[in-house]
Amino acid sequence: MINAYFEYGQQEINHLRKKDKKLGAAIDRIGIIQRRVNPDVFAALVESIVAQQISTKAAATVNSRLTALCGADFAGLHGLAVQEIQACGMSTRKAGYIKGIAEAAASGAIDFAALHKMTDQEIIKTLTVLSGVGLWTAEMLLIFSLSRPNVVSYGDLAIRRGMMRLYGLTDLPKDKFARYAKRYAPYGSVASLYLWEIYGQEV
Repeated sequence: MINAYFEYGQQEINHLRKKDKKLGAAIDRIGIIQRRVNPDVFAALVESIVAQQISTKAAATVNSRLTALCGADFAGLHGLAVQEIQACGMSTRKAGYIKGIAEAAASGAIDFAALHKMTDQEIIKTLTVLSGVGLWTAEMLLIFSLSRPNVVSYGDLAIRRGMMRLYGLTDLPKDKFARYAKRYAPYGSVASLYLWEIYGQEV
């Protein structure tokens, strides 16, 4: 599969520099960030369910087993029993979530191919009706599958901690978080990439 990355460039960087000097300085220090995206929303959602609360390495192993079992596009998942999905190395609960997602796709209850035509809020509303899919999962899909430009997730602990580290904050109530997120708009997703990096680098 050809690697795809979240695309951004000088326009987004210049905007964030202008709106926030501290973030701008961090962007200059860190440079361009390459984060992979998976444009197949259904596959990306299945992978995100698999990855919940386990290591990246373990998730990769489970996903490779799923791929071997039902094909690279996961299209055959709806025809599998929950027990067959679970046997790839996950909990019965996760297997049930994945089975439910596959059935929603197969029945047309959710048209994954049409999600790119919807607004961010419409996508979140559509996906969070699925068991196992909460707001954070939907927001991560907006960034890492649909490449939406303006997503800053309050539910993401690393983003909050990155923001606190960047601005030297000891607490971050939701209203203050929202003010920073509004400052980053309309390129909040790019700001999120840097906040993750700031937290990860412990700078």
